Amino acid sequence: MEKQITALKAQKRNSQRVNVYLDGEFAFGLSRIVAAWLHVGQELSAEKIAELKVEDDLELAYQRAIRYLSYRMRSVFEVQQHLTQHGINNFVIEDVIERLQTNGLLDDLSFAQMWIENRNVFRPRSHRMMTIELNQKGIHSDTISQILEETLSDDVLAYRAAKKQARKYKHLEKQEFRRKLGSFLARRGFSYSIINPVVDQVWTEQDPESLRVDRDLVP
Repeated sequence: MEKQITALKAQKRNSQRVNVYLDGEFAFGLSRIVAAWLHVGQELSAEKIAELKVEDDLELAYQRAIRYLSYRMRSVFEVQQHLTQHGINNFVIEDVIERLQTNGLLDDLSFAQMWIENRNVFRPRSHRMMTIELNQKGIHSDTISQILEETLSDDVLAYRAAKKQARKYKHLEKQEFRRKLGSFLARRGFSYSIINPVVDQVWTEQDPESLRVDRDLVP
């Protein structure tokens, strides 16, 4: 049995949603974009009402995902997790993910590239550490390998990280300097085969006189 739309009213607390009245009584609310084609006097079947509610669920989930993406880029996995935590079912999530990807708003390759570029500039760390981080974001291992092949080597990244951190240790004696800077680089995931020469290089650049003194001590 069909019901007739007798009123369409914008919600007082959310102008982007519309209350739909059927046969003189409030029936349900819809996103304005879903309700755009409705008009007073129109008749709706039970099937059409169910379809409108599904479309509304999809639109609400899509807008939630858009807000989540507005703060920073996200991986597909992060968006899936966010929507799941808000009780959205898998059918709706799959539709939202596909829509975001189609609209160019969600792309794991671009996300991984951005993540690694950001790390390299602001907080350099080893390839191994970045691989772990991106795995936790749900990025496929093939995608990670593809990007890391094109980025800076661990030697260069370790040097960048060490130069920046060394400013905090410039007042320390050599052994304490080496210990603290070495520990810092280890926490960033660099191997000791890379850490030792990098720490020596940064120490020498920070205190050129130390190299001359060390050489003078050699018989």
